[in-house]
Amino acid sequence: MKIDRINQIKELLQEKNTISIEKLCATFDVSKNTIRRDIAELEKQDVIKKIYGGIMLKKSMGEPEPFASREVKYSNEKKIVARLAANFIKDDDVVFIDSGTTTMHIISALAHIRNLTIITTSLYVINAAVNYTHFNIICTGGNFYFPSRAFVGSSVLKCLDNYNISKIFLASAGVSLENGVTNTSPLECETKKHLMGGNAQKILLIDSSKIEKSSLMTYAELKDFDDVIIDRKPAQKYIDYFKKNNVKLHYDDFSGKI
Repeated sequence: MKIDRINQIKELLQEKNTISIEKLCATFDVSKNTIRRDIAELEKQDVIKKIYGGIMLKKSMGEPEPFASREVKYSNEKKIVARLAANFIKDDDVVFIDSGTTTMHIISALAHIRNLTIITTSLYVINAAVNYTHFNIICTGGNFYFPSRAFVGSSVLKCLDNYNISKIFLASAGVSLENGVTNTSPLECETKKHLMGGNAQKILLIDSSKIEKSSLMTYAELKDFDDVIIDRKPAQKYIDYFKKNNVKLHYDDFSGKI
């Protein structure tokens, strides 16, 4: 199928950075016209740029990596984290689910939950949640920030203040003991900082590729969270840090499959 082939092209680009049209045709056993249509779709997603005889992964320095590119990276790890996160959500909860390529996977594990209210800034979370008619979905509104497919701005903060949120599920572009929990977008950091200032249970979702990484801005320290969920056991220094600061760590042995 076309969507599967496009996702596979993205994965190849993550590995190789550049790839020729001839190689793509041979890999997928399709015509040049078919590959050119795929390339046109990838250009619309702002994932690639064309070079002579092929394509290369598009990633400008100082700019967030395109959502469509991030979506296919470490997808199994992200699904493990999302599955563990879903266990925190109970009937009658009022939860905030952050934007991101990990948090978006929580929704599919919540079909059995009743009277759940989901507050979100994420277009992807909204699109996933609308398939479940028994959910109460609240979109914060605001200005649409395309790189993260999320709503941002002061109106988001005002909206969040209207609700008694019981649990917040936040994402991060990278974490470290030195720089804390970081993100690429100042406007998204503003939303995350606002949520961290509330009384809700604070739950951080990260896949193991985010460890020892730092992005543009710090929005919290790791010790500010009640729970941290990761796909696999982190280095001992993180385990010691979480224990010292009374942060509950949750992880699963990575099997490579969901």
